[in-house]
This record gives sequence, C-alpha cells and structure tokens, in this order.
Amino acid sequence: MISKEIKKDINFLRNHTLQPTWWKTTKIFILFASVIIIWIIFGILKVIIWFSIVVLMGLLVHMIYRTKTHIYKKSWMDFKVKEIGGKLTYERIGLLYYSLVALMFLIATITIILLK
Repeated sequence: MISKEIKKDINFLRNHTLQPTWWKTTKIFILFASVIIIWIIFGILKVIIWFSIVVLMGLLVHMIYRTKTHIYKKSWMDFKVKEIGGKLTYERIGLLYYSLVALMFLIATITIILLK
C-alpha cells in the first residue's frame, strides 16, 4: 500500500508540468551548491543537520500539497488543475510554493548558524 503511494508520487513528480524542466534541473544544482558551501563554511555535521531540515520540511510541504489537492486531482492555492478532454492538466505552480521553498532554505540556514 505505502510503496504503491510512493511510486504514484514519484511518477507524478517526474512527469508533472508544474515547473519547466530547466527549473527542475536548476533546483538540483542549487541544492548541491548549497551543500558544498555549507560544508566549506560550517563542516559536515552542520551539512547533515541543514540537509535533514530541508528534506523534512520539503516532505511536509509535499504532503500538505498532496493532501489538499486530493492526490493531485483538485486545485488548491497555487496548484491549479483543469480537466480538458477527460484528462487532468496542470498549470505552472505559483508564488506560494516557491516562497515555501525559500523559507525552508532560510529556516535551515538560520538553524545551523545559531547552533553552537
């Protein structure tokens, strides 16, 4: 049951049109660059803490969107779903999502700065 849901989410995340492909790729490079910079400045322990915070908060955001959109079938906030010809289509994700991603990075970064 859970593995079926995880596979459904992974399939949706790989194939959705909520973001252009170039942005999906750019996010990976931003994450990779952030990890390297934090490692250089703060060390491996704080990288692990920072990355854990980002992943957990990202999972929380994902689950909120997943729940509120009834597993990507209903519109909610900046997640817009339309049915065209019996097929669900998605508009580009909006400002709320990108604000939440920026907030996740900010919270994780402030946390590791404040840790002794």
